[in-house]
Amino acid sequence: MTLSMYQASVPVFIRALGNLSAILDKGAAFAEAKKIEPSVLVNARLAPDMFPLARQVQIATDGVKGCAARLAGVEVPSYADTESTFPELQARIAKTIAFLQGFTPEQIDGSEERVVTLKIRHKDISFVGQPYLLNFVLPNLFFHITTAYAILRHNGVEIGKMDFLGNLS
Repeated sequence: MTLSMYQASVPVFIRALGNLSAILDKGAAFAEAKKIEPSVLVNARLAPDMFPLARQVQIATDGVKGCAARLAGVEVPSYADTESTFPELQARIAKTIAFLQGFTPEQIDGSEERVVTLKIRHKDISFVGQPYLLNFVLPNLFFHITTAYAILRHNGVEIGKMDFLGNLS
């Protein structure tokens, strides 16, 4: 049995963002229960030279919406990156999931060899579709979701591995 480009991307993206949303819900509930200003968590980072929680969410959503659009050969939507609250981050995740749900397998399947060019740190980097998905987008998605998880966990939010993995059924 083969795994299609669609199966390896859109459903995986949606599931990961859903799990991220649930983790953020726990972060917001923790802030409320502990009477912590939510912006403390939204702006928290693991190290001084790392991006804060909000930026981790922004990068995760940017990566997957860009991937789906590029593999399908459609324009990548632009988001403003102005989210500074848990509700705004949740809205961004919901908007990204809605965008991803608009893709069909027919739009993405067959993109294994599509050339994808990104501007990274002011230079163009080209990928072929399948390695772009498997070696760039998926590792980046999980890196930024893991970092968001770690920021909240480091700050005392009671989350565990099953929150990251989500419902396994």
